[in-house]
Amino acid sequence: MSKHDEQLKLKVVLDYLSERVGGYGTVGQAHGIDEATVRKWVASYREHGSLGLRRKGASYDAAFKLSVLERMQREGLSLRETAALFDIRCADHIAKWKRQYDGGGLNALKDRRTRPRNMPTKPSAQPPRPADKPAEEERALAQLREENEYLRAENAYLKKLDALIQQKRAAALRKRKS
Repeated sequence: MSKHDEQLKLKVVLDYLSERVGGYGTVGQAHGIDEATVRKWVASYREHGSLGLRRKGASYDAAFKLSVLERMQREGLSLRETAALFDIRCADHIAKWKRQYDGGGLNALKDRRTRPRNMPTKPSAQPPRPADKPAEEERALAQLREENEYLRAENAYLKKLDALIQQKRAAALRKRKS
């Protein structure tokens, strides 16, 4: 949930645009919001209207990220200007994309968040055809990686659970002694 609702954002922006209250800092102080946030809301409102103030949960593909970075570079835009232009609510995302792109190119911009849906299934009884071996090996490797990630998470959970149980036992023992 957003820290500030859409009505408050709109009121702050309209106060700034009415020029009765003053600059970004003055408007921010009047509403208990920092200057940078007011500046971001005003830029987003100017570019996209009231839709720019709504909460937006979005994920972006690598092609979109690359187009954002290219336009920012081509036009010499700041992070804040680029975020307002493309209706990206957090300019820090663009900075992160730039670091990723500079470090690893287009592949680094691809979304890597994956979660195993179920436990891996048993391999089929039929041996793969010779033409399918490279693709089948890739799938098997990916499946093993997912299983490994799942088992690591399960192991970490069990370790944490064991530590909590030990902590409770120690607390109970201390309580009995005193």
